[in-house]
Amino acid sequence: MMDTPNLNRKTTSRRVTMEDVGRLAGVSQVTVSRALSDPDKVSPKTLKKITDAIDATGFVPNAIAGALASKKSKLISALVPSITNIVYSAAVASFSSVMREHGYQVLLSETGFDPKDEEAMILTHLSRRPDAVLLTGIHHTAKARQMLLASDIPVVEIWDTTETPIDICVGFSHDRAAVKAAEYAFENGFTCAATLSAGDERALRRRAAFESRFAELAGAAVENAVHCERASLANGRDGLRALQAQSMEKGTFVFCSSDVLAHGMLIEASAQGLKVPTDIAIMGFGDQEFAAHTEPALTTVRVDRTTLGRSAAMALLSRFDSAEPIASVNDIGFEIVARHSA
Repeated sequence: MMDTPNLNRKTTSRRVTMEDVGRLAGVSQVTVSRALSDPDKVSPKTLKKITDAIDATGFVPNAIAGALASKKSKLISALVPSITNIVYSAAVASFSSVMREHGYQVLLSETGFDPKDEEAMILTHLSRRPDAVLLTGIHHTAKARQMLLASDIPVVEIWDTTETPIDICVGFSHDRAAVKAAEYAFENGFTCAATLSAGDERALRRRAAFESRFAELAGAAVENAVHCERASLANGRDGLRALQAQSMEKGTFVFCSSDVLAHGMLIEASAQGLKVPTDIAIMGFGDQEFAAHTEPALTTVRVDRTTLGRSAAMALLSRFDSAEPIASVNDIGFEIVARHSA
């Protein structure tokens, strides 16, 4: 039975070192290091002694030192605007699952929607020497792009597409999705439209594309529009009242930048006794889990978040594993989901 030395941190106030593990296992510190970095180069018997010593002492390897030696940290940085928004968290969950299967861990941080805040977070993460970075969106500060290019590691931008990504992008066209929403509204007989949008860049871009295309089809500008700082049920309810204050016509089709805003609008419409979709038609964006279960069920634009995250992970793994060039633009598309609200 292994005789464990007195390495209790409460009594010694000292961190357990690789040297301690080696002394307990009866091998050199170099052998312990080799066992941690490349176990196949150590005999099974010696590896068992070292593993037992690690278990006995509670030793935690220095991942940063290992990364410096191997030039691989096995760490992937993931930056999203909001960790509570299912739109982003579902994609990151799928992404993380694939990366873990391949031996990588994901360090997740919330950036908010200010590009300068994202820039600061990118600097913090790059200082940890990740093997790759996942970003949300394609619009970043010039300094952020410069830092990422200088880091010379794979970068995947999700939730949008561009012909000029930093490295790889996986997403869909927000403009095309909004154009298809406008065409859906017009083709279903709606001659008046309005928009309710959150204030982030992608939401405002969808709003502008919807308004432009609907105006082309209907021959008249979309005159009723409201935008708020963020998507919430309360802002959805307030948004309907704000549109009504703009003398919105009965039977107007309202394109919302998110399902959350659309859900809030449905709640307010019900509270006012309005009939949906005859008095007002409502369309969301995102096809969140609740969208099929609202009353009436919410018409929306679906983006497969699981596919988005998985595709981003597979793109990075391909970049790691092959010197061959891979597609820099990966468009996963979107789908109009017609239900009963519009």
